[in-house]
Amino acid sequence: MTVLDPHFRRALAYVRPYVGALVPVVVVSLVSTALSLVLPYLSKLLIDDAIIPGDFPTLLRIVGLFIAVPIVSFGLNVFSGMRYTRVSADILFDMRLVLYRHLQRLSPRFYARTSLGDVVSRINGDIGEIQRVTSEAALAWFGQVVALIGTVVMLVYLDWQLFLAGLLTVPPSLWALVRYRRQLEERVRVLRERSAEIGSFLIETLQGMRTVVGSNAQGREVERFRTRNDSFVDALLSMRLFTYLSGGLPGLLLTAGTSLVFLYGGYRVIEGMMTLGTLVAFMAYQARLMAPVQGLMGIYTNLATARASLVRVHELLDTVPDVTEPEAPASLPVCRGAFELDGVSFGFGRGVEGLDGIDLEIPAGQLVAIVGASGSGKSTIAELLSRQFDPEKGRVLLDGVDLRELRLADVRQHVAVVEQDPFIFHVSVADNVRYARPDATHAQVADAIAAAGLSALVATMPDGLDSIVGERGRQLSAGERQRLAIARAFLADPAVLVMDEATGALDPASEAAVLEGYDRVMKGRTTILITHRLDLARQTERVIVVKNGRIEEDGTPRVLEAEGAAFRDLFLDVLTG
Repeated sequence: MTVLDPHFRRALAYVRPYVGALVPVVVVSLVSTALSLVLPYLSKLLIDDAIIPGDFPTLLRIVGLFIAVPIVSFGLNVFSGMRYTRVSADILFDMRLVLYRHLQRLSPRFYARTSLGDVVSRINGDIGEIQRVTSEAALAWFGQVVALIGTVVMLVYLDWQLFLAGLLTVPPSLWALVRYRRQLEERVRVLRERSAEIGSFLIETLQGMRTVVGSNAQGREVERFRTRNDSFVDALLSMRLFTYLSGGLPGLLLTAGTSLVFLYGGYRVIEGMMTLGTLVAFMAYQARLMAPVQGLMGIYTNLATARASLVRVHELLDTVPDVTEPEAPASLPVCRGAFELDGVSFGFGRGVEGLDGIDLEIPAGQLVAIVGASGSGKSTIAELLSRQFDPEKGRVLLDGVDLRELRLADVRQHVAVVEQDPFIFHVSVADNVRYARPDATHAQVADAIAAAGLSALVATMPDGLDSIVGERGRQLSAGERQRLAIARAFLADPAVLVMDEATGALDPASEAAVLEGYDRVMKGRTTILITHRLDLARQTERVIVVKNGRIEEDGTPRVLEAEGAAFRDLFLDVLTG
């Protein structure tokens, strides 16, 4: 690891905006360090100029300096340390914010193949480790360097021959540091991975606790937890061992140099080659020399752990988003809601084509149903319409404009998708509904709730619209969560509403209530119902049958029910039941 290490060079980009705030911190820290260098020399004056000559006034002055210098140095250290901690926290928040914003740009494909625990470990644990190292080590580095240089200067000034004797153990110390630091970095990386595995395990099993208990799998999951923890402990012990070897062993070797100084220095005093006060001062500086050397060695070791975390953070930041903003976005101030898929093909990299050369036009304001067997490509169309993905071939146009030419914010404003298993936040009913429109009034929220057929349910809740729905809406049934998401979409007031099996968990009466609310709230706007329910498809103006990634049939429900072979095969059990 060198000063030019690319990962640290990238990290410096976050520091540059705060250089102005760091300059006074560094200056104060350096002044404090310089003051601390005065104390050992005072011990020489104390012995040679006050105690041995019997000069009491000089003794008082020197003792006064012994009291005053540490007090001033302490005050300066507190100021610089507190100020630097604040600045370093801001720097690391900027890094975490950049990473969080980057994660917002990544497509569902990334989250489908990446462990959530690993992502959380990097954005929280790894950046937390970087913050720990920078808050503890970076400012200390300046002070340690100044203390080391100043101490070396004073040691040479006091007795250069004695100084050279103390240097004999430095080369083996540096060798041990470099040797074990390289191995430490690899073990830190492994430790981070094992920690992320535990986080992923806990997130997964806690979210699926009902299934774990219902399957009598508690014992198996405990053993899986134990296995992962054992692996983590092994990695932790290995990392700790090499931390000691890379930090403690060099320090131990340096300590042996102190014995040489005692031996040779005592000899020089006995022979009259140096004064007792000079030896005492030299030993005081020698003791202080150990602190910055060991401190710098510790910093060097900490930088190895920080680099391992930086590598993991940069791996996330270097993940290329599937969907990007256009450099010069087109404007679409008013959206009519007309969609066109022009020769669209899209696959998921599993050897199976999701969509294969689809051509489809949906006029503005039309109520359309898209039906098909599982895996036929229905939901892929929903992802493309909201630009969660871009087609590999062809174009998706909204009001004649390619979605890739529009701002992502505009696309998501004009197109709302309600999924089969929508995400519900651990907040109130009202806050969940107004998530896309935080400025919505209480009356607007209530209207959306009514349109989604939730008014009766909300009336029975203890706090009405202010009732908390629990983690992922666990206090609601699956159908109630779907209606809450539908109310959120209604309030967002999009030009296009895509409901991807969004009423799949509703009973017929609830589904009818939702559709009645749609007629009132979304009338005249484009609505695309992705469904496997014949009753719902019958209530639309047009039905599109998707099979094997292609449009197999397209027509009115009445015509397809009478003449569409693929449509009839899809709903054979219902039609003949």
